Amino acid sequence: MILDLMKILSRQYIQYAFIVGVTMALSCALLGVSLVLKKHSMIGDGLSHVGFGAVAIAVCCGFTPLVFAIPVVIVSSFLILWLSQKSKAFGDSAIAIFATMSLAVGYAAIEIGEGVNFSLQSYLYGSLLGVSRGEVILSVIIAFIVILVFVLLYNKIFSVTFDETFSKSSGIKTDLINVIISILISITVVIGMKVMGALLITALIIFPTLSARQVFKTFKGVTIFAAVESVVGFTIGLLVACTIDNLPIGSAIIFANFAICMICVVVGKIMKLRKN
Repeated sequence: MILDLMKILSRQYIQYAFIVGVTMALSCALLGVSLVLKKHSMIGDGLSHVGFGAVAIAVCCGFTPLVFAIPVVIVSSFLILWLSQKSKAFGDSAIAIFATMSLAVGYAAIEIGEGVNFSLQSYLYGSLLGVSRGEVILSVIIAFIVILVFVLLYNKIFSVTFDETFSKSSGIKTDLINVIISILISITVVIGMKVMGALLITALIIFPTLSARQVFKTFKGVTIFAAVESVVGFTIGLLVACTIDNLPIGSAIIFANFAICMICVVVGKIMKLRKN
């Protein structure tokens, strides 16, 4: 079995899948820390639906999907945040509005375009084994930028995450920080859709932070553990999917992340009991 697994891992498309998956999981986890702790975790889900609608329109109109979808998702992220912050009437409903409208637009585009083709299905359910060399390079660049932003702006991100009002009064340009996070999460979600699909990308954003919060209470601890958990969860999911016939890779990755989260819940309960 080990020899079979090594043979599978030696294939170039599996290596590409591993690189893209790890970098996307890492990016989603780091960005997810801020989103989840600010109770904006469902923004990722809303943006993935927006991304699917944009990709559907792009394919039906003959545009390049990523080139068309990224700016659309970025603008949508700004509008969602603006509606959530400025309008009490909308609040979290802003996400649902964008998500449902985007799915409706995407579905309409598919029907008008005479059905779903393979490229659209890959964005809906993920196509990790079909990533290109260009997408590998792009995912590595995105991960590098996300990590660099967190290293350079760590203290400001920490401050904005827990108390945006105080951060603004302290002279921190909170709007700029939110814009940077919004742009990065938008690009990551669009690229991540090709890996996990619009229906599963939210899990890469939410699960790592949820797992980390069960064991760690500091922002630094949660951030580091979330990054590690995302990579471990993806790797386990990929290996399991490679050894079980017909098991979708996206589903295997979600199962792995869920299992790790449940383990962290148990460990967190034990740690709490010991303290008491």
